Amino acid sequence: MNKDIERARERIEALSEEIEAHNYRYYVIDDPVISDARYDQMIRELEKLEKQYPSLASPYSPTQRVGGRPREGFATVRHLSPMMSLANAFDEGELRDFDRRVRQALLDEHVRYVVEPKIDGLAVSLFYENGLFSRGATRGDGETGEDISENLKTIRSVPLRLRRMVPALEVRGEAYMSKDSFAKLNEAREETGEPLFANPRNAAAGTLRQLDPRITASRGLNLFVYGIGYNEGVDPSDHSEVLKLLKELGFRVNEFHLFDNMDEVIKFCLDWKSRRFDLPYAVDGLVIKVSSLGQQQRLGATMKSPRWAIAYKFPPEQAVTTVKNIFVRVGRTGALTPTAEMEPVRVAGTTVSRATLHNEDNIREKDIRIGDRVLIQKAGDIIPEVIAVLPDERKGNEKVWSMPSECPSCGSRVVRAEGEAAVRCTNMACPAKLWEGLIHFSSRNTMDITGLGPAVLAQILAGGLIHDPADLYSLRYEDLVALERMGPKSVQNLLGAVEASKKNSLSRLIFALGIRHVGERAAKILAERYESLEILMGAKEEDLIAIPEIGPKIASSIVSFFAQEQNVQVIDKLVKAGVNTRAEKKGSGSGMLAGKVFVLTGALENFSRQEAQEIVERLGGKVSSSASRSTDYVVAGDKPGSKYDKALALGIPILDEKGFREITGMD
Repeated sequence: MNKDIERARERIEALSEEIEAHNYRYYVIDDPVISDARYDQMIRELEKLEKQYPSLASPYSPTQRVGGRPREGFATVRHLSPMMSLANAFDEGELRDFDRRVRQALLDEHVRYVVEPKIDGLAVSLFYENGLFSRGATRGDGETGEDISENLKTIRSVPLRLRRMVPALEVRGEAYMSKDSFAKLNEAREETGEPLFANPRNAAAGTLRQLDPRITASRGLNLFVYGIGYNEGVDPSDHSEVLKLLKELGFRVNEFHLFDNMDEVIKFCLDWKSRRFDLPYAVDGLVIKVSSLGQQQRLGATMKSPRWAIAYKFPPEQAVTTVKNIFVRVGRTGALTPTAEMEPVRVAGTTVSRATLHNEDNIREKDIRIGDRVLIQKAGDIIPEVIAVLPDERKGNEKVWSMPSECPSCGSRVVRAEGEAAVRCTNMACPAKLWEGLIHFSSRNTMDITGLGPAVLAQILAGGLIHDPADLYSLRYEDLVALERMGPKSVQNLLGAVEASKKNSLSRLIFALGIRHVGERAAKILAERYESLEILMGAKEEDLIAIPEIGPKIASSIVSFFAQEQNVQVIDKLVKAGVNTRAEKKGSGSGMLAGKVFVLTGALENFSRQEAQEIVERLGGKVSSSASRSTDYVVAGDKPGSKYDKALALGIPILDEKGFREITGMD
């Protein structure tokens, strides 16, 4: 086989695999690890290769898909009309190519363009029946999405009733989080030791996928609508008319501009490059659409994108500054993360003085040295990153940086595992690892020890009161009350929260241990498979790999974690302290709710959605995301949604919070 073709095949396969991995992180688990610019670069490289070697192009290529699959935890709904993605343009030439293709296809008819800001958020679809909000969903794979109706209802700019009746209307929009709300959310998460969101889009996506609508409501999401997917009873002929109609119906519509030619569009796009930083929300480009709906219909679409619209993507704003120093931060898993300290410079509307350098390989690849002049930008206009060094500006006194061979926090040896980019501290008792690990151990989604924030933890550690997570259960009143700003009431509340955490589920404890690669989902799967933590500790790697969703990397990490004597000692202390290490049995005959199916809707006063679900599952029942004839009970809190109405229609017993407490034996 021709060597060029073979190399192209290998590159196409590698790119496809990497892009799909990033699609999963972005669309499914809401945890992107690369910038939009890098993702776009990979897509464009793959498109170029597939165009150059059409015989190697696969119908299953990432270039032929719209987005990710729906995520578990929500019901799946089918869109009445597909939600397609947009092709991208990155410069004036690509905009003119788009204009040329449009005019050629329309036989040089006059074309008017509508231009709107491209909000950096999460695409959603809203469906209305007879003027009333019926359901809402994420884009998903374009054909089907996740039913997030309850969460969309918490966005106050989403009308629950249209200003006039329309028989059927499917509206497309973008849910987003403002820059101010994003900053406040990350500040709050930092206080409680929770992972920070990378950007407002990531935060909006995670917020709309919360199982508890009260959390969604607290985060201040907003929404702009920008189009109609399906309708009965309205008949606009132009996209500008669509936007005016949507505004009349009560939707929040962003500003839009009509232009008679591409020259005007390009001038507008260039003028907007700097203006975007003045907006209270993130905008990553402008959307250009053929305004005539008749022309749109004739232009049609490819398998993934309409031919009548394109997204002009803004280049990230960049600036030049000097690297003053490189320091290292140690995370809870022991990973050493190098960070550049720089001369302050203004970029994308704010002053930047630090930027993560990710890992040693990144520094070597870019040849970043202390004293270098560097080009920086903000990923997503939020997170500072070093793009490149300016070698022509070197003076000869720049210093090559090396990763320290010892941990900067505790002085222990650091190691780099084969195949990994991260360098890690090997000392479990490392103060930096302990600090980060304790924050994770006590956070809301793990052991949920309220009152144990970073400030309190800092005092407890400084006082030498704890040396590992198990020591939290031996804290004494007299030691805590002697700490600064720890009054008797605060101490009592903290000790009460520590005591209450002993009764948490096994899945919470597994997640809290901080085993590498074991997230919340994997912890639940393990707790369902093993009756106790002690049995899990003895599991072999081949047994773990045989469990669905537990791959070789997770299995190896689990076995390695429990093979370390210091970890076994910590778990032994947890057991002696009375922390629950056993799973509640489920299924037939294994609890008072065995075989019963519950549906939760509305806000409960004394339970979060997750807590109510854990109670049901602990007693042998199951929680479903949608009501059906197989549902035994619907638990309805404040402002229940469509599940409540369906329960009434099907005659399913409905419990209020008091009834829920009674049926679960809590009263």
